[in-house]
Amino acid sequence: MTFEGQMADPADERSVLRHCVEQAVFAEQAGFDRVWAVEHHGLRWCAHMSAPEVFLSMVAAKTSRIRIGHGVVCLPFAVNHPIRAAERAAMLDLLSDGRLDLGVGRGATQVETSLFGVDPERTHAELDEGVRIIASAWKDEVLEWHGPLLDIGPRAILPRPVQLPHPPLFMACSRQETVELAAEYGVGALVMGFGGIEEVRKLRKVYDEAIATRSGSRLVSSSVNDHLAALCPTVVLEDGQRALEIGVRGQRFFAQSIGHYYMGRPRPDESVDPATGQLGRPDHDHDQARAMDRAREDQIAFLNEARIPADPTTLGVFNTDHAYGTPEQAIRYVEKLQEAGADEVICLIQMGTVPLDVCMETIRMWGEHVIPQFRR
Repeated sequence: MTFEGQMADPADERSVLRHCVEQAVFAEQAGFDRVWAVEHHGLRWCAHMSAPEVFLSMVAAKTSRIRIGHGVVCLPFAVNHPIRAAERAAMLDLLSDGRLDLGVGRGATQVETSLFGVDPERTHAELDEGVRIIASAWKDEVLEWHGPLLDIGPRAILPRPVQLPHPPLFMACSRQETVELAAEYGVGALVMGFGGIEEVRKLRKVYDEAIATRSGSRLVSSSVNDHLAALCPTVVLEDGQRALEIGVRGQRFFAQSIGHYYMGRPRPDESVDPATGQLGRPDHDHDQARAMDRAREDQIAFLNEARIPADPTTLGVFNTDHAYGTPEQAIRYVEKLQEAGADEVICLIQMGTVPLDVCMETIRMWGEHVIPQFRR
């Protein structure tokens, strides 16, 4: 599972973030293997998870088995100096008894880079050097680093992580080029997966080919993690049609938020019935029937747009063929993901308009019906 801390109404910030913790704890009870938390800054409608290491520390304290995925830490130096990232992550690995997985990324929105004064022209170089410094800081008793951007040491970087030589490393991958880079680095690929099965199949092929042809000169560590995890938007209920409606509405909000911050599109429509997760909360000017008619019309328009072949610049967010429906439908979709080459399925349930009770019921449905089908 992954958590954005996304919410349609920012006034709900306190309850939504605490509900994310509640869902993560319940995920362990339901049999999930790992929870992930993103890092974003200043993206009001997209993600309120600006301090995932704090969120994950609370989750770790309330669980004992589930792995703790910090995915991803933004590595431009003005956002997270690599030494601070290594220290915080090692502390989380230590306090969770060796359950940490660490993903890295550039944090690409203009809102985030401008917030911290990041030079967009340096983000690739800072990511490259930053992830190498983290791996070295964890492996070596004393770090000494003389790179093109930073000069460090010799210094002891404390605390030391529990996992040796270090926690598994991953990288956020939204394009073919970043999948290839993850393979060359020898780190796991966290792919968006919004484009559906064929997108995952294509990226798996790219990843495998890059692994097969890499020379090893760009590996960031001697500990290689060739692991591809694919995002899987999902809402699962006994009533499959209701699950589809709520899931597609949630994904619509998610797609609008990404479009707003990455492509300059209008901000998400915040008119949501909190009981259903649907558009059209009745107000003084419109009665409930008219509001729900608008909701249905808007949903149809979104589904029509979803049938257009995915534009790479939209990250495939308008594709709605995912694990929405009954447990049987979710099982069939995960079987396709497995066949396409996903080593891990990252469930995206907590989308801005999906009510808490639906999130919890989806987790329960996965735990009781879907996960047992794939547990070896």
